[in-house]
Amino acid sequence: MQKLANSLLNGRRPSVKVYGAFVCAAFLLLACGRPSPKFSQYYVQGEKLYIKHCSNCHQVDGSGLARLYPPLNDSDYMQKNFRDVMCLIRYGKSGELMINGQQFNQPMPAVPSLTDLEIAEIGTYIYNSWGHQRGIVEVKEATEILSSCVKQD
Repeated sequence: MQKLANSLLNGRRPSVKVYGAFVCAAFLLLACGRPSPKFSQYYVQGEKLYIKHCSNCHQVDGSGLARLYPPLNDSDYMQKNFRDVMCLIRYGKSGELMINGQQFNQPMPAVPSLTDLEIAEIGTYIYNSWGHQRGIVEVKEATEILSSCVKQD
């Protein structure tokens, strides 16, 4: 680290303030690059649950299945309708959805057996995969959203 600091300062000896700022900046960059253990746990569990409950239609890579099942990896609907997506996971959906300018009309089955925690984990996974970077979906947030969902008939 001393060599890097020296090269940045053209061989001049850094002041204590400059060196301290450099060390703090390096520490922050390293710390920011690591997800929290809780986020990692939610993400890993969410991936397992996604593969089990969602990937048959939406595919492992989130690309969807032609014009039958919509993509998640590049979805304007997903970006604009976080609360609705969380509700869809538990309660399903029938009827038309417009996603990326394409119409989809296959029913999405409900998965009422999933707990609020499992839905938070799936949400954490899908909203942090394929270029999405939302961060953790806390179980408390999922519970609040799910309690306000309109159930599909």
